[in-house]
Amino acid sequence: MKYIPVRDINATQKATDFQEDFSIRSTYELPTTGKTLSQPLHRHDFFYMLALNKGSGTHEIDFVPYEVCDHSIVFMRPGQVHQHQLKADRTGYLIAFKPDFYYPTDSTLYQLLRKASSVHFYQLAPQRFDKLQTTMASMLHEYIHKQVGYREVIKAHLSILFTELIRQNAQTLDVPLYQQEKLDEFLLLVETHFATHKSPAQYAQLMHLSTYQLNAITKATLGKTCSKVISEYIILEAKRYLLATTHQVNQIAYHLGYDDVSYFIRFFRKHTGHSPKAFRHK
Repeated sequence: MKYIPVRDINATQKATDFQEDFSIRSTYELPTTGKTLSQPLHRHDFFYMLALNKGSGTHEIDFVPYEVCDHSIVFMRPGQVHQHQLKADRTGYLIAFKPDFYYPTDSTLYQLLRKASSVHFYQLAPQRFDKLQTTMASMLHEYIHKQVGYREVIKAHLSILFTELIRQNAQTLDVPLYQQEKLDEFLLLVETHFATHKSPAQYAQLMHLSTYQLNAITKATLGKTCSKVISEYIILEAKRYLLATTHQVNQIAYHLGYDDVSYFIRFFRKHTGHSPKAFRHK
């Protein structure tokens, strides 16, 4: 089965001698076609941040549209599907980095990144954006000149950037650390095993929890049962393939772990109100 196009971090870089796990560019360097930068549905294998001091257009992440505007930041995790149209008169920064660049072994950094990237669109006040823009300008300087210790300095600047974004959405700090860690573990397992594991009991077993405990965690952190979280991810993956590929519905059903295509169609209709074919054409 042909998968949704995945863009490597190399596509965001000009230098060929860099270690291929971090990149930062000014939006002035981005290519333009006429007056609009347009890209079709695709995925990345890295974290992606587009910070615009000035800009306009649309950015769609996992089929949720966002109106891009001045003093805004788009933040995407690896694997998410997106497309965008941006007007040519834009200023800001494009940051891309592999997970291992920022937190190879540090769980504290992982939690910081997870919290910041849980929000995909930030609208900031001009003063707060100016503060972050200073941080990003320093990162760009370190990236260009590559002086001794520049990688550690860039990581420190990223931590400052993520902390400021978390402050922007202070409610994310209210989740107890244990619950957040278990939620992150559960979500990662769903992304990895959704085709073979469909029931909460299977995930609870992988996490050495009872189904009741797992449900309590997802309800406390997301306001949803773990069964609903699993179903929503399967539906999201189905939408990704329906709109970003030309595969037949039976091929997509098989990719998602359904041997019975009619069951998959009923499942999809129940959660979206449309059949897979109707959703694709709609």
